[in-house]
Amino acid sequence: MQIKANTPEEYIEQVPEDKKEAIIKLRQTILANLPKGFEETISYDMLAYAVPHSIYPNGYRAKPSEPLPFIYIAAQKNHISLSHMGVYASPELLEWFQTEYPKHSKTKLDMGRGCIRFKKPDQIPYDLIAELTRKMSSEEWIKLYEEKLL
Repeated sequence: MQIKANTPEEYIEQVPEDKKEAIIKLRQTILANLPKGFEETISYDMLAYAVPHSIYPNGYRAKPSEPLPFIYIAAQKNHISLSHMGVYASPELLEWFQTEYPKHSKTKLDMGRGCIRFKKPDQIPYDLIAELTRKMSSEEWIKLYEEKLL
């Protein structure tokens, strides 16, 4: 499922009803816990939370015109996805998340390298996502990105 939108509000308007409440709550959770130095935008047809060019002028190496991505959330056909670049780049953060997840959810963790998939919107562990969102500052993310991903 691909949602074409120019703003987060336009994105949410187009989310299917069965996922809309979860996307709104996930967005609110991220916004309430996002450290300074990140901003909400639309990128790659998803809600995105990134380091803006005003802080990191180089942008994303794969597409320098884009700000440095950190978190994406999206309503997909069969799930809601949350991609966290810090989990992708930091083995320590990944291990922490994998250890904590069973303490917050009865569902089995379904994830790729940095993409967490939630097939049951009513079982998203929002408190864990809030904690994950707070775990890395924009300065720490830039440093890790430059060390590991450039």
